[in-house]
Formats: sequence, C-alpha cells, structure tokens
Amino acid sequence: MPISSKQFAKQLITWQKIHGRHHLPWQVSDAYAVWVSEIMLQQTQVSTVLNYYPRFMARFPTVTALASADIDDVLSLWSGLGYYSRARNLHRAAQYIATHYGGQFPQHAALLAELPGIGRSTAAAIAAFAFGQREAILDGNVRRVFTRVFAIEGWPGNKAIEQQLWQLAESLLPDAAEIQPYTQGLMDLGSLVCRRGQPDCGSCPFAQDCLANQQGRQRQLPTPRPKREIPQREVKWLLLYDTEGRVFLEKRPPTGIWGGLWSLPEWTAEHTSLAQRLQELAVIAENAAEAPAPLHAVTHQFTHFHLTAYPYPLAVRTQAECRESASCWVNAAELAHIGLAAPVRRLLETWMSSLF
Repeated sequence: MPISSKQFAKQLITWQKIHGRHHLPWQVSDAYAVWVSEIMLQQTQVSTVLNYYPRFMARFPTVTALASADIDDVLSLWSGLGYYSRARNLHRAAQYIATHYGGQFPQHAALLAELPGIGRSTAAAIAAFAFGQREAILDGNVRRVFTRVFAIEGWPGNKAIEQQLWQLAESLLPDAAEIQPYTQGLMDLGSLVCRRGQPDCGSCPFAQDCLANQQGRQRQLPTPRPKREIPQREVKWLLLYDTEGRVFLEKRPPTGIWGGLWSLPEWTAEHTSLAQRLQELAVIAENAAEAPAPLHAVTHQFTHFHLTAYPYPLAVRTQAECRESASCWVNAAELAHIGLAAPVRRLLETWMSSLF
C-alpha cells in the first residue's frame, strides 16, 4: 500500500534535516541567488555548478547588475556550462525584472513562470525557497523519486504521465511552514540517494515504503524514454590564423546551437568551394587553391544529435576586418574573456599553445 501524503512529507523533512544539504552557497532567502542557482542546476550536476556559481555571482551580484551587463560578458562566464539558451534567457529575464518590476522579483510562482527560461517547476522552487510559498516542484530528480516510491509506470516525458506526477506532487505538499526543508529534501533525496544508475536504497527514508524497492524494480523505474536513432551531423570549421598569433572568430546566430557564442567560421555544403567561403570572409589565405588536411575531428554530443567538426587550419595573408560585433580576431590571452562553446575553447587553447 502506498505511503500516505502526510507521512511522506513528515519522513522526508525529518531525513532532510539530518542527512540533507544545508551549506550550499545558494541556500539563502534571496530570490536572485535562488533563481541563478536553479537555472544553472537545470540538467547540470551540483558539483559542476559549484565551479560556476561563485564566479557568476561575484561578477553579477544583483539582478540589476546582470540586466545591465553585456550578453558577451554573461556568455563568457557561462562558457563550458552548456545549454547556452539558459544564459540568454537569464539575461533577458533580468532585463524584464529590472524594467517591469523595478529590480524586485515577483513573489508568486505564476508570475515567475512568465519570465524567459523559467518553467513551472523552477518558478515553484524560487517561490518556495525565497518566499516560503506552498508550491510543488517536479524536476528530473523529483520525477525519479515519485516514480519509484509510488511505482508509476510510463515515460515521465509523456503528457499523461507528467500530469499524473504533477497531481501527485501537489497532493504530497506539507504546510507552508515546512515547504523549504520539504522541497530541499526532494532535491537532495533524488541527487544523493535515489540516483539514476546506483540508487542507495539502504540510506533511503522510504526503503520500507517504496513500491519499486519492494518489487525489486528500482532500475526499471522511471520508465526509459522510447529509443530513437540519434542523428549525426558533420561540419567543417575554418581555423584562420595570422602572423600575430590570432585566430578569426564569428559570432553565431542568437538562436540555435551555441546561440550568441563565438565560434570558428563554418564551411558547409552551401559553399561550392573553399575559395568562395574565403571570399565571403574577405580573406586571402596561403595555399588556398585546395583544402588543407584537417586536424583531428572535434566531437560533441547534444541532446538531439551528435556533432562532428573538422577544423581546417589556414594561414592568412590578408586579414578580414572585424564586422562590428559579428566577427573578430583574438589572441590566446583573450580566449578566457569571450563566450566560447567548450569544444571550441578546448580546440583553440590546445592548438594555439602548440603553434604559437
């Protein structure tokens, strides 16, 4: 028989107060600090966020500081954290809060959920932690806890299953006075104990109540996403460099892969030849009559496809001019101060250090 909602909340809160996390830097009542952490923690482990959060907060200590920052500065501090639309939405939302709310966060989850990049669960977490409001969260960790404890079948990404989980999440809520340790407890339990691959059932406060544990189905739940073939995508990168040890970068479009970040110019099937692409960039390169041999391929796995990029190094005789904020020449020292996707940064740092 499933555990009652009242007993579930009581056991979780008791466990969290003894075994949960209490000293994370974002465990404060400031809505801005909570918001930044919640966005960073989306699809990212706590250990990784701990390397980024302090630097980000030191550079942008308030929502108004973030709102007034240049997006390139924001992306440079986000570089390597992945899912860069989070950083762009963070910046947009900060500007909206500064303009429409005078720099003060709205205190209701429904209003928070209207801001760019803030979904229902994130809005609820901010409302619970910063304002003590009785709101239900449902992130990946929480889905895993619920599907195991209550043996809920079906892929959680399915709309009907998701709705069932939301109804369960709302039914389990304690009184508002206990909402903060309860919400933190759900996050801690999913992250520390009810883990995806290696659940530590012996340390779980619901070991006797968990239906998946009783049935020996911990590793079968949550139900996996239906398998699908992951597309493969290949691109060619032009690694243009000059005699001063600089490389030529272009800014990617504001949306899509690595939106708004700096990257190497692409040479795709749309360009009939290398010469045509170089002409577009206003570049005259050494030995450009035929394509040089590419460096080792750079691979990167996105959520929806796998990318393989082939970098082609070319020495430049006539430099392309920087086109306002769309392109630029940078040296090795400047790489740390601009927004680059992690695979591009690793390639450039390794290659430039060996060449120059």
